[in-house]
Amino acid sequence: MQAQSAWPGNCVAGRTRRDDDVRMTWTAPEVNRSEPPLVTGERESLDAWLDFHRETLLLKCAGLTAGQLRERAVPPSGLSLLGIVRHMTDVERWWFRVHGANQDMTFRYFTDDNLNGDFDDLDEPDAPAVLAAFREEAGLARAAVSALDLDHVVPSHADHPERVRNLRWIYVHMIEEYARHNGHADLLRERIDGVTGD
Repeated sequence: MQAQSAWPGNCVAGRTRRDDDVRMTWTAPEVNRSEPPLVTGERESLDAWLDFHRETLLLKCAGLTAGQLRERAVPPSGLSLLGIVRHMTDVERWWFRVHGANQDMTFRYFTDDNLNGDFDDLDEPDAPAVLAAFREEAGLARAAVSALDLDHVVPSHADHPERVRNLRWIYVHMIEEYARHNGHADLLRERIDGVTGD
């Protein structure tokens, strides 16, 4: 059974079952990742590469069960694919909506009392809901800054109010953040089921 998702990146929801089991086992949706254009403008290039990295993270999750997504597969690291998705959901919100669009909001997964809640609190989260929240936040982040120029200077909302930056810096930082965590995701996925690739 497969159903199309409306999120950019051509996600396809997949469910599998064993022949002797009538219950469906959820697996993370498949992703047909889009390639960034080779010749384009600066903003289009930044948007395309950011979407490429967003889709890469989802690609690393594709086909895995909720239990596999929670697995901390590279000890002694406590990282999991689900934790990385939760972390990047909050990072999208922090940089594009809180900083870029100057919106006042809390994080989805971590608090002042639990700064690592996005990575650590994996006992209860519903994996399909976590992936849906990631897709939703990426869409909201995209919309929040779509009308802003790359030279738009944004205030700092952290402990260092003097660290103002422009939207271009946020885009480049987000691409770097995804590249780092997608490297982690590569290792996690290979340890979980042997799947490798870019």
